[in-house]
Amino acid sequence: MNASSANPPNPLLDFSDLPRFDAIKPEHVTLAISTLLDECRDVVRRLETETGTVTWDNFVEPLEQSTERLGRAWGIVSHLNSVADTPELRAAYNENLPMVTEFWTELAQNLALFGKYRALNESPIYASLPPARKKIIDNALRDFRLGGAELPDDKKARFAAIQENHAELTTRFSENVLDATNAWELLIENETELAGLPDDAVRAARAAAEKAGKPGFRFTLHFPSYFPILQYADSRALRETVYRANVTKASELGAKPEWDNSTIINEILSLRDEEAKLLGYRNFAEVSLVPKMAETPQQVIEFLEDLAQRARPFAEKDLAQLRDFAKESLGLNTLEAWDMTYAAEKLREQRYAFSENEVKQYFPEPKVVDGLFRLVQKLFTVQIKPDNATTWHPDVKFFRIERGGQLIGQFYLDLYARPGKRGGAWMDDARGRRLAAEALQTPVAYLTCNFSEPSVVHGKPRPALFTHDEVSTLFHEFGHGLHHMLTQVDELGVSGISGVEWDAVELPSQFMENFCWEWDVLRDMTSHVETGEPLPRELFDKMTAAKNFQSGLQTLRQVEFSLFDMHLHFDFDPAGTRTVQDVLASVRERFAVLTPPPFNRFQHSFGHIFAGGYAAGYYSYKWAEVLSADAYSAFEEAATDSNLLAEIGLRFHREILAVGGSRSALESFKAFRGREPSIDALLRHNGMAV
Repeated sequence: MNASSANPPNPLLDFSDLPRFDAIKPEHVTLAISTLLDECRDVVRRLETETGTVTWDNFVEPLEQSTERLGRAWGIVSHLNSVADTPELRAAYNENLPMVTEFWTELAQNLALFGKYRALNESPIYASLPPARKKIIDNALRDFRLGGAELPDDKKARFAAIQENHAELTTRFSENVLDATNAWELLIENETELAGLPDDAVRAARAAAEKAGKPGFRFTLHFPSYFPILQYADSRALRETVYRANVTKASELGAKPEWDNSTIINEILSLRDEEAKLLGYRNFAEVSLVPKMAETPQQVIEFLEDLAQRARPFAEKDLAQLRDFAKESLGLNTLEAWDMTYAAEKLREQRYAFSENEVKQYFPEPKVVDGLFRLVQKLFTVQIKPDNATTWHPDVKFFRIERGGQLIGQFYLDLYARPGKRGGAWMDDARGRRLAAEALQTPVAYLTCNFSEPSVVHGKPRPALFTHDEVSTLFHEFGHGLHHMLTQVDELGVSGISGVEWDAVELPSQFMENFCWEWDVLRDMTSHVETGEPLPRELFDKMTAAKNFQSGLQTLRQVEFSLFDMHLHFDFDPAGTRTVQDVLASVRERFAVLTPPPFNRFQHSFGHIFAGGYAAGYYSYKWAEVLSADAYSAFEEAATDSNLLAEIGLRFHREILAVGGSRSALESFKAFRGREPSIDALLRHNGMAV
């Protein structure tokens, strides 16, 4: 089969342009992936046996070209598995996952290829290569060592088995969470039980029931559905029901034993520990940190513990105030876990005289998206325009980014929660930027969120309304997208987010969140859904005053998750007598000011570390927040000078976004800021500066 011919029968083998989502079916997966695996292995065999001087053009380029095709096709399948899950697609994904994992493991352990990369690194040619190509070679040598290339054959076989088993387990972890989420529903017949809920949440629940052919009001464990209950429902029993369902999903306390992730968690941790020992490391945390900015697990733990100590007095004050308020104003003598969000919202309303639902009315989707685009266009001298492409769902939109009339990137925007789509928000790349012999390949990104969908009110269409937190989430994911799409690096391995240290990859995303607190930005991206009036300055001032409301508690919560993750992969023995729950309890005993109830099993749906790329890396959010807050402070310092602001925007693009992974994140930060990063801006932004 000629996989590169125009419009081939199998759309997963068509790399001429964008994915043909209207044509891709589950039955295409196995044939396409098998074909591409065969092509890759043919290229590998040829490169293994070729003699003569190793160069970039005769070795790295053909290997990269063949593996990119496999990566792009499998990336499409993986993406669809996350946003449009069906039994047929899931079966095709799971059937091919072991084969794909096996190939990448074989590649990472190939001593012949490792030797050729090493020969290229040691040859006179290396000194004359551009920095980006040197970085790719250096990264490849590092990754070969981490991939087990230097292991003896018997240990290589075990290492490969670990990779395949690990991939299968992490997939099952995600599937269990998704199935448990999709299966749970709560039907309420009497609207009086929903007292306190905003009208739009009630309407959405009624529409969900009608869509399911059921009476009354239907709630699910998708975030836009259940969270308003925790935040607004006056019924304490209703809040408890939803809280319990959410924090026990995919656990031994959940609905079905086959969705229990308990054993899977232990098996994943055991495999990671065994992998680390095979590679000669003491624990998986050390393996995880090899390609990151942080140097040792101890350094990360010290960073997190220092942040916890700084945040704790503020967290204790936050909790004391909340408990006093709940007792005096809400009649809650004991503040339970399912009361926290509700009491916090009531306290916010009393203290700052506004509610999140009031703010939400000013953030209709079209106005928010348009405001985001205008900000990006102004900051980085680009133009964002609607574009045409086939998509996996009618709600998905597609756009292009241009500079001076030239295409530089494109992205899919998938904003709404729905069945078959995993929760959360993320950016992923559909393809990266690279300069090939024939032309420049421009980057394409997937931007995925799980917000409330548009509705119909009194027979009239109503746009989706975003909370301010959701606006921040959109800006966050778009920051990742900008990192991927605005790169100026032409080498695939280090263009965009590729090759960027994992604990620095959140810098552009968290950087973009800061603009959600700028009056000049928000003023032009708000419009009340009923009146069309922009956000009043008085309401914005209240939001700003409440910006760091309970930031101490929120910071400690993130530190708790990060320390739990690090200790699981650093000094926890999966074969020992201590359990995962014991590790979590130990972290909470030392650092938390508020302990969840014993039945809480949040770790059973903690996909970041058990099914994502954040194992021994969840600390990255706080680590990168130090970088992003400090970077944004450069804009704050120039706030009164529009010319200087424009210059700083261009410098941020030049020194951070454009260079991608072609140099270390610390070098890029220092090139932008002129010095090492400081934690001061983070503490100030969170209202914890002393």
